[in-house]
Amino acid sequence: MTTTPQSRPSYDPAAEVVEICRDLIRMDTTNFGDGSGPGERKAAEHVASLLSDVGIEPELYESEPGRTSVVARWGGTTGDPLLLHGHLDVVPADADDWQVHPFSGEIQDGYVWGRGAVDMKDFDAMLLSVVRARAEAGAVPERPMVLCFTADEEAGGHKGAEYLIKEHPDLLADCSEAIGEVGGFSTTVRGQRLYLIEAAEKGMAWMRLTAKGNAGHGSMRHPDNAVTSLAAAVTRLGQHTWPVRLTPSMQVLLSAVGEIAGVEATPENAEDLVEEFGSAARMLGAVIRHSTNPTMLKAGYKVNVVPGEATAHVDGRFLPGFEDEFFTTLGELVGDDISIDYVSKQHALETTFDGDLVDAITSSILAEDPEAKVAPYLMSGGTDAKHWKKLGIRSFGFAPLRLPADLDFTALFHGVDERVPVDALEFGARVFDRFLDRA
Repeated sequence: MTTTPQSRPSYDPAAEVVEICRDLIRMDTTNFGDGSGPGERKAAEHVASLLSDVGIEPELYESEPGRTSVVARWGGTTGDPLLLHGHLDVVPADADDWQVHPFSGEIQDGYVWGRGAVDMKDFDAMLLSVVRARAEAGAVPERPMVLCFTADEEAGGHKGAEYLIKEHPDLLADCSEAIGEVGGFSTTVRGQRLYLIEAAEKGMAWMRLTAKGNAGHGSMRHPDNAVTSLAAAVTRLGQHTWPVRLTPSMQVLLSAVGEIAGVEATPENAEDLVEEFGSAARMLGAVIRHSTNPTMLKAGYKVNVVPGEATAHVDGRFLPGFEDEFFTTLGELVGDDISIDYVSKQHALETTFDGDLVDAITSSILAEDPEAKVAPYLMSGGTDAKHWKKLGIRSFGFAPLRLPADLDFTALFHGVDERVPVDALEFGARVFDRFLDRA
């Protein structure tokens, strides 16, 4: 059925978005990264039920018991399928640190609270609310869609998206483009609302550094002390100032900010322009440079015993197009005496901000927020898009949210008191509904 404005059936795409989001938050899908969590099975079965209730037939795929992803086909027959993807797992949350229980899905002060409210059960809920409303009303988009809700994204996607592309590539092989998380949210620069669409991601180099030396008594001389060697390498990595490098997405974004601020964007003033984003500079300041952040240290078992080995974990992120620079410098900083093993090593990605899909994204936002501006950006973290790229799928992050100017939104990703405005969820569902007619 062609859903032109004249023939569109009557339905409310946002009717269920808040309750679906709350229900998903209440399902604990914590991913500790070591296989000890509850898994995604309960949430996956719930998603499958929501789809099957409106005549969409999903399939469940498990890489391991409980590590469950959902895939379904829906839509018309015009063009290549569009992959719409979200993940079902969340990072851990300590209830003692929160104002409300992180798995309560409580509504307070106009927000839905809980782990996953912004990463990313909000988008799961938008997608499900829109698809269910359209399916029940018979408003099927002309373009075929693949609906995919994955396991394990928060630990690199190895048991979710990567499993699907390796073991079931036929599910997604005909998709040419994808829409997922961490984009489409608004920031405010000098009173101007600006929606950021993810068109690029830094590469991931999660690494374990290992130093070896001769073990012995702590009272004696130890010029080959493994702890000392490791500590020096970790310090060099953690304190290194990487040079500013602007990828195409950030050049476009900072040019847009420069227009608002009345200056020309250059690498020399890039940091100043990033600061125009206020609290969002936390994320955007990380995407004009590579980064190497030490996160874990382990050595020894007794104060008077020098251990023979010491290890550290470092979260390395590198910019698309500058991979050689990153890994060459990394080796120089670490040195020859420290071995590097990669816990997870995934490529960076970037696509141009143009084409019919970008036009659909932009027009859908402006239809709901006409005075806004839309621009691409490079994300500091990673998503399942890295795995879809291996199948040649072009990806964008587009989970639209119109946010209050004073909300420190980027702090909520993996943060305490994660929450999303109720009206932003409803706005996102309306925008995404428009997008499906244009995609």
